[in-house]
Amino acid sequence: MAMKKLYIGSLLGALLVHSLVVELAICSSNFTDQLALLSFKSSINFDPNNVLSNWTQETNFCGWAGVSCSRRSQRVTGLILRGMGLQGTISSRVGNLSFLQVLDLRNNSLHGHLTDEVGRLHYLTSLLLTNNMLEGGIPMDLHRCRMLRLIYLTKNNFNGSIPKELSTLPFLRYLALGENKLTGTIPLSFGNTSSLQRLVLQFNNIHGRIPTELGQLQNLQTISFTDNRLTGTIPPSFGNTSNLTWIDLAYNIIHGRISTELVQLPNLHTFDLSSNYLTGPIPSGLFNLSSLLHLLLGANRLNGQLREFPNNSLRLLDLSINELSGPIPSLVVRNLFISHNKFTEIPSAICNVSSVEILDLSHNSLSGVIPQCLVNFSNVLSVLDLRMNNFHGSIPTSFVEGNKLRTINLNGNQLEGKVPRSLATCRHLEVLDFGNNSINDTFPYWLETLLELQVLVFQSNKLHGPMGSSKAQLPFPKLRILDLSHNEFSGFLPTTYFKHFKAMRIINESVGLRYMGQSYYNYYNDSVTIMIKGLEIELPRILTIFTTIDLSHNKFSGEIPNVMGKLHALRFLNLSHNYLVGNIPSSFENLCSLESLDLSSNQLSGKIPSQLTSLTFLAVLNFSKNHLEGRIPRGNQFETFENSSYNGNLALCGFPLSKECEDNKTQLHPTPMLHKEDYPSFARGFSWKVVQMGYVCGMVLGLVMGYLMFLIGKPKWFVRIAK
Repeated sequence: MAMKKLYIGSLLGALLVHSLVVELAICSSNFTDQLALLSFKSSINFDPNNVLSNWTQETNFCGWAGVSCSRRSQRVTGLILRGMGLQGTISSRVGNLSFLQVLDLRNNSLHGHLTDEVGRLHYLTSLLLTNNMLEGGIPMDLHRCRMLRLIYLTKNNFNGSIPKELSTLPFLRYLALGENKLTGTIPLSFGNTSSLQRLVLQFNNIHGRIPTELGQLQNLQTISFTDNRLTGTIPPSFGNTSNLTWIDLAYNIIHGRISTELVQLPNLHTFDLSSNYLTGPIPSGLFNLSSLLHLLLGANRLNGQLREFPNNSLRLLDLSINELSGPIPSLVVRNLFISHNKFTEIPSAICNVSSVEILDLSHNSLSGVIPQCLVNFSNVLSVLDLRMNNFHGSIPTSFVEGNKLRTINLNGNQLEGKVPRSLATCRHLEVLDFGNNSINDTFPYWLETLLELQVLVFQSNKLHGPMGSSKAQLPFPKLRILDLSHNEFSGFLPTTYFKHFKAMRIINESVGLRYMGQSYYNYYNDSVTIMIKGLEIELPRILTIFTTIDLSHNKFSGEIPNVMGKLHALRFLNLSHNYLVGNIPSSFENLCSLESLDLSSNQLSGKIPSQLTSLTFLAVLNFSKNHLEGRIPRGNQFETFENSSYNGNLALCGFPLSKECEDNKTQLHPTPMLHKEDYPSFARGFSWKVVQMGYVCGMVLGLVMGYLMFLIGKPKWFVRIAK
């Protein structure tokens, strides 16, 4: 009995000792986790949201913000602090969080290197560090994290090559390394990563060929290699990867034809091969893919004619900047981009396609009359871009009520007639460009009721007459670009409009750099061709801060209104080649954003206001061929302008002209013996009196001596005296 009690006691004692040892081990491990977290906190030098404020030794670290722990052992399993604005580095002691499964520090401002100690996180499944400023190489020891499934290192500054060791991770599904500075080639060994579903390497400097081995990955769904330096052809083996839904190889140096194997992918919904060097015709089978939603083949060298295809699911077709020709087939597509080709005809069947949202047929050889039906797609059509073609006749007249047109661009055709009054129904219109046509009309004042209009271009037409006064209470409140140059407008400048150009009066720095249409579309960009600093330039995208007024080459008369000085956000102003008179308004000193000012070839007079020297952004100035006078102001930007800015103003003087001003001429210094004011009387009086006295005396003396010589009859004696 005693032995039994002794055995039970020993067993209980052993269990007690074991539990104490386990507790001590857990406490030690927990203490290690706590120290690792505190080390991470100490490496953060800016915490704008104070998310780490409760990370103190007085509280349990499992309750700290962003920290997750296992229930049983209270070990750290998750460190999730995405989008907190943290600045600093990632402490190497993070590698001591032995049970960590998720490290999510996306969307912060972390910098420095990702150390090899991360390779000690053997339970790590998700490494999410997207959108930071991390640099250096990707740690090769990451392949020791055998449980890794997700690696997101996009939008950092990682450099060097892609570690081929990552291909040995048995469970890796997503590998996203895009938007870094990676170089080298794509490791061939990735063809053995059978679990890989998404491979994203876009916006790097990776070169070489696309490995054909990737076609062996049956689970592969996404390939995104946009904007690298990849060469060679598209591997036909991709046609074996039946689960592919996304292929993005745009902006590389890929050449050759599109393989017929690639048109057999049953699940493909996005196929982007734009901006490469692809040639040949487009495989007809490509249009038969029922799952295809986005097809982008723009900016290649594809040729031939297009065939019709009955794909009702296609949302985007971009075939722009190729060498495709012939008539445009009936394409059932929502967003159609076929600009910069050699298409010649719009089929009448296009009127049966009523679901199109963006229609860009610009820069082709299309001719005939613009079909009326194109402006009747009232429910969905938002962009109608037909510029740089050969359309003639009148502009369609029946823009229906309730339409959603946001952009109408008919620039560079042969259109004539008048501006349709039904345009006033386009309440969502932001861009209206009818430039470079033969439109013969007066100014369409009814457009001033379009409250969203930002770009209005009628350059190089036959518009005439005065612009008149505004009929609306608040005309053109959002107008940023007004180009009426090269027309025949007359009368005074439209002072009433200048008073209400709200978008040109207010400098909104909080908006930042944003392009027009950026919030609406991912593919279409509004563009405009205007004169900038004396050059005709096409802006492929229009910044919302870009503002310009060009009324040059018309017949405007009268004075420049002072109210123009209130257009504080104006960047480019061209009033040249008109009949403007009077002075240059000194209120122009308030045009603090102005970069270019052209008032040449007018009849302006008076002095150049010295206040204009305060325009520190002014890069181009042209006051030539006017009647300006006086000294040219000096200081700031005025020190950089050349003679050509002032030529043709005969009364101007001073730098940079060679003509000096009157008060700069060098004065003559008087001699010590002769005063300047006495010099004229001296020259006229003293000199002529001496001459007269000498002449009279000499004549009398000569007569006397001649008389004596003949009287005594001895001329030889006289000659000897004279000698």
